[in-house]
Amino acid sequence: MPLTDNNPLGSFLKDRRARLDPAAFGFPAMHRRTPGLRREEVAQRANVSTTWYTWLEQGRGGAPSTEVLERLARALALTAVEREHLFLLAQRRPPEIRYHAPAGVSVRLQRILDALEYSPAYVKNAAWDVVAWNRAAAAVLTDYATLEAGRRNILRLVFGNPRLREEMPNWDEVARSMVAVLRADTTRAGMPDYAMALIEELGQSSPEFAAMWLDQDVLRHGEGSKLIRHAQAGPIALDYSAFAIDGQPDLGLVIYTPASDADAERVKALIAGQR
Repeated sequence: MPLTDNNPLGSFLKDRRARLDPAAFGFPAMHRRTPGLRREEVAQRANVSTTWYTWLEQGRGGAPSTEVLERLARALALTAVEREHLFLLAQRRPPEIRYHAPAGVSVRLQRILDALEYSPAYVKNAAWDVVAWNRAAAAVLTDYATLEAGRRNILRLVFGNPRLREEMPNWDEVARSMVAVLRADTTRAGMPDYAMALIEELGQSSPEFAAMWLDQDVLRHGEGSKLIRHAQAGPIALDYSAFAIDGQPDLGLVIYTPASDADAERVKALIAGQR
């Protein structure tokens, strides 16, 4: 049996249709020659004609619109990964990101953070709200546990906390890059309402943020270096890398690594002082 497929979209639709339980969708389960929903039942659920849907499975339906693909994804009860696969097959591009405000991170991801004993790390959303962090981040960067959930926002701290500003010798450069990344992240996430509210808030409270936002700069977080003047440990140089979190495009993981052995010793001393 050949593994290549001349009609991958049709094959995918047919396979997912066959996996569905008719009874779960209110259709009679008796007298069916094949498992799953019938074509007319999927067409009914997606509000398309049976003839057109049949052609689509047969590779004769043409390129479906985004709206129709969304209806098909709901009709077939596709998961987020399956929905993305559907769009890639039909339009050769991923669908628009559906933003869901995260309540936190998975237990597994928190374990990864905690395993980075001497590397400050946190997970942030598109508007730079910190939703998870490790002990090293609390010791070296900010003890987010002491802040109310709504105040655990890196941009609010950078533009509104004088102490944190004093700890950043290259504040202007860092702040500008953060604003540029914020623009890219929030646009990619579909500019969720909470991000718009943050931008308006910072624009009113910080003339510097407003000016930087109006510059229209766009950056990816990527990799880089950060120098902080810690009140207890003195100067600490850190290298950082940012990573996307698979399945949660609105979240990003940022890991900092001491730039030298001397920096590592300062980080270890701060962490030890927390215990």
